[in-house]
Amino acid sequence: MKRKIIFILFLLAIVITTSCRQKADGIRNGDLVFVGLPAEYEAEASSIDAAISAATGIENQVQITHVCIVEVAKDSLWIIDATPNRGVSRRPLKTFLEESRRIDGSSPEYIVKRVKGINTDAAVVLAKSFCGRSYDFRFLPDNEEFYCSELIQQCYLDARGEPIFESQPMNFLAPDGSMPPFWEQLFRQLEMEVPQGIPGTNPQHLSESEFLTDIAVEFIPN
Repeated sequence: MKRKIIFILFLLAIVITTSCRQKADGIRNGDLVFVGLPAEYEAEASSIDAAISAATGIENQVQITHVCIVEVAKDSLWIIDATPNRGVSRRPLKTFLEESRRIDGSSPEYIVKRVKGINTDAAVVLAKSFCGRSYDFRFLPDNEEFYCSELIQQCYLDARGEPIFESQPMNFLAPDGSMPPFWEQLFRQLEMEVPQGIPGTNPQHLSESEFLTDIAVEFIPN
């Protein structure tokens, strides 16, 4: 039933949206923004960024810890994403950039990528329909909640209504096999086992998808 409802929303979005809007700076409706930490940056050990980086990061590369959707609305840019503090929400680009600053006041790295081969306007409409949903702290599939890359996966659908971004076994362990402090504390509070190995997605893996192409734009507030 849930898949049928999502597919109906997807078809409706295609009817509603007739063209792909684009700003003069090259950013288009439905582009994805990946937020990363420089390879040499060390996040606070107990933070979710550190936990995601330890479990999914690639050595000596930018550590991708978050992903969000760009909406082009007339002459302004908005961000749709799923965060622990907001759940699924829509906010102005300027607000997103301000809230993305690290504790030391510096900005993370932003990588803009374009999704190929599907109606990205429809993905934006579907993402907006999920605004107000809770953040998926359990990182489980099909529970009506979303973590950041899960939102992307469930919104970018092919003509059959199926996600174009595939799931893979979830990993929460650091490279040395230890469990990062953030995950230990989180799942202890939730009174559940760490969902190691269940199907899921993460922003680092998603950023490497064959359905994405890099876009060279200055990602700054309008």
